[in-house]
Amino acid sequence: ITSFSVSIKGLLLNFLFLFLMILCVFGATRAEIEQHLEMGRKLLAAGQLAEALSHYHSAVEGDSENYLTYYKRAAVFLALGKSKSALPDLTRAIELKPDFLAARLQRGNILLKQGNTEEARADFESVLTRSPEQEEARQQLMKASELEGLQEEAYAAHHQGDYSAAVAVLERAIEVGISPWDPDLRELRAECYVRTGEPQKAIQDLTPTTKLRNDNRAAFLKLSLLHYSLGQHHESLNHVRECLKLDQDDKDCFNHYKQVKKLSKQLDSAEELILEERYQDAIDKYESVMKTESDVTFYTNLAKERICFCFVKLNLVSEAIDVCSEAHQRDPRNAKILRDRAEAYILNQDYEKAVEDYQEAREFDGDSNDIKEGLERAQKLLKVSQKRDYYKILGVSRSANKQEIIKAYRKLAQQWHPDNFQSEAEKKEAEKKFIDIASAKEVLTDPEMRQKFDSGEDPLDPENQQGGGGGQRQWPFHFNPFDSGGSFHFKFEYN
Repeated sequence: ITSFSVSIKGLLLNFLFLFLMILCVFGATRAEIEQHLEMGRKLLAAGQLAEALSHYHSAVEGDSENYLTYYKRAAVFLALGKSKSALPDLTRAIELKPDFLAARLQRGNILLKQGNTEEARADFESVLTRSPEQEEARQQLMKASELEGLQEEAYAAHHQGDYSAAVAVLERAIEVGISPWDPDLRELRAECYVRTGEPQKAIQDLTPTTKLRNDNRAAFLKLSLLHYSLGQHHESLNHVRECLKLDQDDKDCFNHYKQVKKLSKQLDSAEELILEERYQDAIDKYESVMKTESDVTFYTNLAKERICFCFVKLNLVSEAIDVCSEAHQRDPRNAKILRDRAEAYILNQDYEKAVEDYQEAREFDGDSNDIKEGLERAQKLLKVSQKRDYYKILGVSRSANKQEIIKAYRKLAQQWHPDNFQSEAEKKEAEKKFIDIASAKEVLTDPEMRQKFDSGEDPLDPENQQGGGGGQRQWPFHFNPFDSGGSFHFKFEYN
């Protein structure tokens, strides 16, 4: 019996000890809760919302039965723009205190902005039942009725194919502020914008729906497809990746991801090759781009534009003019294509067409320094060509190297040497030709003089030389073998 009594006493002492420990913990937790609430209130008043929210989280965890704590945390969520997070807290506050009218009114406002008119109406009517003089609830109830009418009108216009009218109605519902957080209305307006050919506006409407609706993979896929159609492949790739983060097995998103990733890689690689001046490799890569995506016009147009640029850089004049002309036909207002074709025309010594292309390019991009400088250069070259075009005189291309120039010079110098002609008239014509041939050789084999000529200035034109001078053409070898007037014989060296 004595032993049994000792055991009972031990159990009672252990129970008492545990009970006291619980009381101590409970008391400490209550004090901490009050401290968190006070800190949350001060930080909220100071505008330090994130810090305030942290304290309200701790307060809710410490006391899950206090309706005011949930309400205060909901207020912080709303201040942070997180209405979806505020809604469960307001609902919990109402569950704990059904006659808490401030929470009902706040929840009704959120539900109305989300487009949930039925539940919003129920909250406003509940407030008015308990407090008929509540003016805000009455006004919001009228807005709920107005929104229901706008929703019905918008869907009817969409069903009838009157997308512009639907957009106008949705403008009143979304932008005026009745229901800015309704993903259904934004998705409907996005579809209308796509139908009216305004994809950028559709993107603006779809973007917030990815946050307004949970697991909105459909919106991410639509955004990816829209960016893809506009040629914004990096943005397209980012959005489809967001879809796969939500569900890596989503078949539609995965199939589109593979397509975008492949195309994006080809496009980035092509531009890197251009930066490395590997123009033929870049052409091959852009040919692959057109095979990868043949249905979206943007990518074919881009590929043609860049291939045109590469052919110009490779001095492949005929190919450049052909591709640039095709690219221009596909995209007539593209100033870059006109600029590149103008450069191809310059290489082809067709300066009039070069000037025309640069002038047209300036109409579409008047702020471009490249186009402005290119037009000035083309106009100078046209002016010079109307006097003497040293490339044409020797019959060489503008990309000819020094060896090709000297070879052409030797051939023409032998052909037009004055000793080859008998009559005075023929000799005079040969003299003129011979001087032009020698001048062309001198200019085009001298890097500095050639650069001046390529920029539209004739280095042998007296008007361009310092001090002016007369209009008599200067003999390039600093003497004139024809001064004697009679018969003559001379030698010239082939440099």
